[in-house]
Amino acid sequence: MQQATPAKPRPRIDTLSRGFWENAKQKKLSVQRCDDCAHIHFPGSPVCPNCLSEAQQWVPVSGKGEVLSWVRFHRAYWDGFRADLPYMVALVRLEEGPLLMSSVVNAGEGGPKIGGACEVVFEEVDDEITLPKFRMTD
Repeated sequence: MQQATPAKPRPRIDTLSRGFWENAKQKKLSVQRCDDCAHIHFPGSPVCPNCLSEAQQWVPVSGKGEVLSWVRFHRAYWDGFRADLPYMVALVRLEEGPLLMSSVVNAGEGGPKIGGACEVVFEEVDDEITLPKFRMTD
């Protein structure tokens, strides 16, 4: 009898993050932008971290960035990731400024180059969740 693969943890979609996940389903990477001071930031917050305005919206960004740091996981901290070992996670600075942490899908054995250019790609998990990941472009 074949054993079922444990499920990976799922993002919690709430009022604050819903715009991000709805845009991801449309294969658009987005960050929050303040309607009052135009500050852009990620993750989403109930008020702008720059001016404390509550007037914010999720806006699409280019999806291009650079790798600031990365790690290769050799241990599955959640059973659902065991089949993916080893896998890489990178800290990416988007061209627009905000930082995102996500998987790198094509970094190779040597890992992504620090300062290397990357762009977003999307993995459709199911009807509700589409995950933004990054691929190296240089």
